[in-house]
Amino acid sequence: MTILTTHAIKRGSKISGLVLSLLLVAACSSTPAVSPEGSAQVRNKLTALQNDSNLASQIRAELREAEEAVQIAEQPLPEDEAALGEHRVYIAENKVAIAEAKATARFAEVQRALLSEEREAARLQARTQEANQARLEAERARSDADAAQQSRAQAETLAAQQAAEYQRQIDALEAEPTDRGLVLTLGDVLFATGSAEIRGGASTNLNRLVSFLQQYPERKVQIEGHTDNVGSSQINQVLSKQRAESVRNYLIQQGIASNRITAMGLSMNQPIASNDTAEGRQQNRRVEIIIDEPS
Repeated sequence: MTILTTHAIKRGSKISGLVLSLLLVAACSSTPAVSPEGSAQVRNKLTALQNDSNLASQIRAELREAEEAVQIAEQPLPEDEAALGEHRVYIAENKVAIAEAKATARFAEVQRALLSEEREAARLQARTQEANQARLEAERARSDADAAQQSRAQAETLAAQQAAEYQRQIDALEAEPTDRGLVLTLGDVLFATGSAEIRGGASTNLNRLVSFLQQYPERKVQIEGHTDNVGSSQINQVLSKQRAESVRNYLIQQGIASNRITAMGLSMNQPIASNDTAEGRQQNRRVEIIIDEPS
């Protein structure tokens, strides 16, 4: 019986060691997920608003929407999805700000109603008090008007800055707005003749595209490879697809999510110039990147 007990202990030790090893491997292979930067601050803002009895009672529906947005923003994400986390925090901050603004406005309306009642009561007591109250209301109205005008001016300035930055990036990409979206055409300088491997030092436009896609994470891209008519249709089909896939893989390696990118080869079927001249064939050997334009 002692021999059996010893054998069972050894066997249990081996099993425990195996389980521990598996847990260590699983822990090492997983990418740690953390709550996005700024999510704690936006939670504090929401909590402060929820705890303000004067304001919270005015915006129950808006508080629910803000709570949902903050909960989403607090969800831990891997490091490679930091842009998504920033976007969620941005949305949550906007929801909280909108809720606070509405609460402040509604509470101000309630206060104005109360002041109106007090003004009627004061009118019975003394004309002097009525005049003083009217002056206070006028000053408050002017202050509110000034604040509203300042907010509108700030919003218009921000919108103009964003539009200018967007146009600057489009100009840098040398992209052309079309019905299909923004079209960026990359000539055959990316690849050596008959090759689908991106040349070293030929990725400047691709890096600009990476920067653009990182700043606008909602945009998706479609990559199309094109060839001239030299060689068989089958060879050109394979080459055009491989070149499109090479560009797609480059974007993924730079941190762009793979589900935002599609790639296809269109062989020699969509020339943009005549294949009868060397210059025309060079124009047809290209990769087109179509960036969708959200409505």
